[in-house]
Amino acid sequence: MTPMKPLLKSLAIATVILAAAPAGAANLRIGIAEALSGGAAQYGTPIRNGMQLAAEEINAKGGVNGNQLQLVIEDEQGKKEEAINVFKKLIFQDKVLMIFGPTLSNSMFAAGPVANASKVVAFGTSNTANGITDIGPWIFRNSVMESDVLPVTVASAVKHYGIKKVAVIYGNDDAFTKSGYDVFKAVLAEQKIPVTTTETYVKGDVDFKAQLTKIKGGEPDAIVCSCLAEEAANIILQARSLGLRAPFIGGNGFNSPKLFDISKLAGDGTFVGSPWSNANPAPVNQNFVAAYKKKFGAEPNQFAAQGYDAMYTAATALKSIKITDDLAADRQALRDALPKVTLNGATGPFKFRPAAPKAGKPGGFDADQKPFIYIIKGGKFTLYTGK
Repeated sequence: MTPMKPLLKSLAIATVILAAAPAGAANLRIGIAEALSGGAAQYGTPIRNGMQLAAEEINAKGGVNGNQLQLVIEDEQGKKEEAINVFKKLIFQDKVLMIFGPTLSNSMFAAGPVANASKVVAFGTSNTANGITDIGPWIFRNSVMESDVLPVTVASAVKHYGIKKVAVIYGNDDAFTKSGYDVFKAVLAEQKIPVTTTETYVKGDVDFKAQLTKIKGGEPDAIVCSCLAEEAANIILQARSLGLRAPFIGGNGFNSPKLFDISKLAGDGTFVGSPWSNANPAPVNQNFVAAYKKKFGAEPNQFAAQGYDAMYTAATALKSIKITDDLAADRQALRDALPKVTLNGATGPFKFRPAAPKAGKPGGFDADQKPFIYIIKGGKFTLYTGK
């Protein structure tokens, strides 16, 4: 294990105390490890914002049994090694009750074992790769897995466009995009949709014309893309420049405004699944949307909504336990309470389901939630109604 002193010198401390605890109460220290810089900040920043909004609302209403939530926020930069370092700092120095994050599945596969071995909850709100909760019983997520979303997304697109054959492109050096590809491959086989060609790229690539030229030669009815938003946007733009007009079917990585910042209207007609819809008329969702816009001056997205609901999920679990002076006991009590939480949040009705044990070892807990399906129209995510 890396010695703590050299490690800690390299980390910036960003503690946010949202309110002072009343006399006789305590501050409940909650770690947030999200990518707040680098490419993954397009996901990590709205997650942090959603959590901060929820924590402020909870504290303004008296906190959790009179205790105030205190967020200890760290930038893990979307990097595996940094995520490990931040997890160690939050667990051993800041002594948080639990950790939200990290942002990317790659980072959770790296840092999650640190939390699991230390018996501290790591709660992912954007980790959708298969196998995340196989890390162990201290790993939770409210991010709906690609294996739950993509079958519905593909079936909706196939019905809408009358798709007979597709091409596939994905990033083969990232846990999230590789896992998404594996799910897409299984879904296409199950729905008996032939694949004309399968193309790959690596992180950092910006020129996809060679892959897209091969895809064009197969004359697919649609292009399945397991990609993060920036790569997806560039792939869409370059496809259109080559005269490739087939619609795209995207995974969870498409759910970012960056898709439109780069691709503009080129992505119109794309099908994407999401656990959240800004058009959901439920009062809790509309209140969240209004509060987020007022505080941050921007529209929320799926990741902000999942962060917001995750904080309320943790607060609900914390309300059911008695906080003591024994940190290890409090961490255990929180871990035991979380699986029992049900929530009607901004993303709709939510509960956990236990991951199946692997090799006789218990797993963590996945989201049990139905997805929404979007079709992109006018450079915006539009709820798909089947028409």
